[in-house]
Amino acid sequence: MKVVLSVDLVRFPLTGIGRYTYELARHLEASPAIDELRYMAGRHFLPSLPNACDASDRQHGLKRIVQKMPIAIEAYRWLMPRLKAQALKGKEDFLYHSPNYYLPPFKGLKVATFHDLSPFTWSQCHPPHVARFLRKELSQTIQRADRLITDSEFTRQELAAYFDWPLDRIDAVPLASSSAFHPREAAELQPTLARHGLMPGGYSLFVGTIEPRKNIETLLDAYQRLPSHTRARWPLVLTGYQGWRSDSIHQRLESARREGWAHYLGFVPGHELPLLFAGARLFTFPSLYEGFGLPVLEAMSSGVPVVCSNTSSLPEVSGDAALMCDAMDVEALTALIAKGLEDEAWRTAAIVAGLAHAARFSWQRCALDTLDSYRRTVAQS
Repeated sequence: MKVVLSVDLVRFPLTGIGRYTYELARHLEASPAIDELRYMAGRHFLPSLPNACDASDRQHGLKRIVQKMPIAIEAYRWLMPRLKAQALKGKEDFLYHSPNYYLPPFKGLKVATFHDLSPFTWSQCHPPHVARFLRKELSQTIQRADRLITDSEFTRQELAAYFDWPLDRIDAVPLASSSAFHPREAAELQPTLARHGLMPGGYSLFVGTIEPRKNIETLLDAYQRLPSHTRARWPLVLTGYQGWRSDSIHQRLESARREGWAHYLGFVPGHELPLLFAGARLFTFPSLYEGFGLPVLEAMSSGVPVVCSNTSSLPEVSGDAALMCDAMDVEALTALIAKGLEDEAWRTAAIVAGLAHAARFSWQRCALDTLDSYRRTVAQS
């Protein structure tokens, strides 16, 4: 089998999709089932799998500017698939896999991973011009794909229903947490946490893009209802890339920072993130909508109890190991956070259950299931 894998998102900032692409590529490289694996970024083939840097560069800054220009986005939407298709000419004996939704008009076999349907079902969580771009491109993907992959059974069912696509041409392939996410001793954590003014076991953690879909203002409402001594002992720490419509969230965070019970660390380098997870007392994730919810799994792998919402794919990812409630139920969320911080018997059981649950997910399994999806694609052609 010969495969071209798009690695456009293995770059700063390394988002969840970028991490998925990177881990999938590493494990596909080791598979004897693949005779040739080529990496493609933009319209170029790369000599090897790239590494994402931890700092923004001038190219990323330029991209951020262009993303705010609807005309530039529409030009990119029209031009890039054609440039990719031109570069892929002569590679029709390869299977092309896009881990990030988009497919060019390539004449060979094509597989795309849909991580969620937010541009269609939660369009209010994207800038309008970005939502339009995504809807156009993802609709093209639906027309071009020979097979689709989703991160969860929830998204598989949602995708099939929304686009009236046959379920037998969609494969749910769960993600996994990196091996860097595991329990750690306090002495190992101390130097990194000290740079952020933190102590092991001395904070609650949220990790994710700072945007409305992550429901951060509800989290702040719930945390503010905790007794002042609880918030002082275990302040809420947030880290993640600044997303769209985050101004009001940052205003709330600044107010909470002045009151001493919340801190926003910005985008933490990838090598520090596992240490930040492992040092948390509790992981909180009341997201409104997730195609998978990888941070929940990363927290469990780190030996950290989890409180999350019971929406979309999160019950599938967290199993029976997390405390869950309706995403918008502030009172219930406050009660669960308090339990997660203070109930030692539950915490002990949750750590054990979380580690066992997270161990069922692996990038090796993800790669093997993806290879099975490739084989089905070839078989149906």
